[in-house]
Amino acid sequence: MPSQESRPTIHIPGATSHKIPPRGGREGQLRYLKAGTGAPLVLLHTVRTQAEHFRHLIPLVSDRYTVYALDLPGMGYSEIVPGASYGEPAMRAGVERLLTELDLHDVTLVGESMGAVLALTTAADLPERVRRVVAVNTYDFRGGVARSSLLARVVVGGVLAPGVGPVLAGVEPKPALRAILQGGLGDKGALREDYVDELLQVGTRPGYPTVARAVYQALPSLIAARSRYPEVKAPIHLVYGEKDWSRPSDREANKQLLPAAEFTQVPNAGHFIALERPDVLADLLNATA
Repeated sequence: MPSQESRPTIHIPGATSHKIPPRGGREGQLRYLKAGTGAPLVLLHTVRTQAEHFRHLIPLVSDRYTVYALDLPGMGYSEIVPGASYGEPAMRAGVERLLTELDLHDVTLVGESMGAVLALTTAADLPERVRRVVAVNTYDFRGGVARSSLLARVVVGGVLAPGVGPVLAGVEPKPALRAILQGGLGDKGALREDYVDELLQVGTRPGYPTVARAVYQALPSLIAARSRYPEVKAPIHLVYGEKDWSRPSDREANKQLLPAAEFTQVPNAGHFIALERPDVLADLLNATA
């Protein structure tokens, strides 16, 4: 069985893997990928994924940015610490460790889904370090991934259920994971089998089922974090897939909360734009490098 020392099965050309040492208490070791040259660009992944979520985007922007793609606490190959929290404040603390311990300034923060919320709240906390925020399909609405399909509602509902939830969190058949992820794509073919296999490998790490369940349980804290959005001083660009799990009313609510933000809707795209339309994000980022 893979341990916490398992290695990723996906290689991104030009990217190298690095670690930030644990800070004590329940703040474990963090892993991140680094690639490219230029001003710092920090990439924050979605629920149930990892830094390799940006495998297609990194090569498109590494000529203009030094890219840092973080495995959020407990996810990917970052350390799983027993008893750690996976609510929004704890995950944000992991992002802030990356920026402060590497002493990054003039940072462009790009997050997708859960990562989009963390990009915004991190920018609120560290205005002196953040130049710009690109928030892609913010995961800050009731239901979350359960909106993607009936299967997702059944699986997530089971994982969250008292008693059987911890057991179900440790059972992750490949067809079910594939179907749930495809529910976040306008183009189902954008989900590569090697990526599904990589996520399944990570899912066998000791303690990972507890992390997965805790991340699903953290949705209310991500919703509550919307109150922090108006604190962000840096320019914001909101990006949504036309077929994202958010409803038009959810998107409009954030537009009203952030009236100065730029707004882009990507036709026919779903929740995982970094997988199916990395070119759109790359064009947006390279235009302002």
